[in-house]
Amino acid sequence: MPAEKKSIKNQDPPAEAPQGKVKFEVYGEEMIEKEVRLSGNSGRVYLPPDWVNHRVKIIRID
Repeated sequence: MPAEKKSIKNQDPPAEAPQGKVKFEVYGEEMIEKEVRLSGNSGRVYLPPDWVNHRVKIIRID
C-alpha cells in the first residue's frame, strides 16, 4: 500500500491586496489622460478613432 502523499499546498494565508496606491510600469505607443464621464449606469471614455481595433490598458490613477 503506498505511503500517504504529503500536501504540497502552501499553508500560508493568501497575500492581501496592497492598501493605497501601487506602481505600474507600462510600455506602449502613446498615452492620453482623460476623465471618465457618466453614461447611464456605467462610465465612458472616448478615445481617438485611430485607436479602434488596437489593444489598450486602462489604469485608474485616483
